[in-house]
Amino acid sequence: MTNPHPAPASDPDDIERHPCPRCGAEPGSPCRSRGGAVASAYHTGRFTKVPRLAKLLRVPTPADRGPGQPWRPGTPPPAPIDPDTPTADIRIGYARCSTLGQELDSQLDALAAKNIPRDKIFAEKISTRVRVRPQFEAALAAAREIKAHAPHCRVILAVYEMKRLGRDAAELTALADHLSAHGLVLEMLAGPLAGMYDPSGHGRLLFAFFAAMAETERENIRESTLEGLDAAARKGKQGGRPPVITEDMLHTVLRRRALGESVEQIQPDLIIPTGKRKGRNPSVASIYRALAEHAKREAYPEAVEQAHADFAALQAW
Repeated sequence: MTNPHPAPASDPDDIERHPCPRCGAEPGSPCRSRGGAVASAYHTGRFTKVPRLAKLLRVPTPADRGPGQPWRPGTPPPAPIDPDTPTADIRIGYARCSTLGQELDSQLDALAAKNIPRDKIFAEKISTRVRVRPQFEAALAAAREIKAHAPHCRVILAVYEMKRLGRDAAELTALADHLSAHGLVLEMLAGPLAGMYDPSGHGRLLFAFFAAMAETERENIRESTLEGLDAAARKGKQGGRPPVITEDMLHTVLRRRALGESVEQIQPDLIIPTGKRKGRNPSVASIYRALAEHAKREAYPEAVEQAHADFAALQAW
């Protein structure tokens, strides 16, 4: 099976740095068939030594290497890179916050301190619950493009901290696979996990471990929040906005209705004591909702039916 997409011109050269463990072709030569002719595709064995090609099955042999012809030594392999010679680091920055009320300034400043050009920093205000984040996808695309044109450079995706990338271990592990497949490196600038992580090497296990830690931390925060809300509810405290119809107002409505007055007659005399609508009259619909909730609490079936009937009649009106 051949790769349906044409391979970049540099792929054969990178593969030919290594001997083929299957057919014994020397470095600098395309793989050959059992009959000694040059094969039309490279064998998979060499790909394990080229990280960005590790998931492909084959790369077509270039036409100038003579597929189908008797095997002859190919083009000389590119000069090996001296491991002691430092390669250039190219960083792509990504910054994200969840809401319009939050600011990106601290993240942008941290990325700028790494000498990342402004046009190489991608920022957006979007929740990680949104699976498609346009600027994040643009940052990954820019990193892939740079790596394709400069394969010997180390391309680094820099973020302020891990939670800017995703919400759960599955999503972060998928990102690690993506970075590994394209030979990219992740750098986190702050937080307990600050540092450089290469998902294609030992950093992959650390990446998965850190992703699980981040997911556990979110679950702990969620559990603590729910426990706090439950404890507050047992003490009679309810979260959220203050109710429009207070207990005193409800008592007034119940007393005057018992005397034969309608909700429409009572409503102008009620004043909201707190909140954004302080000093205004509650709506008739709010009064009917409060009566319905009171009827549920008191467990009087006939009162529930009457309150709902009144509210339905109001909506129809």
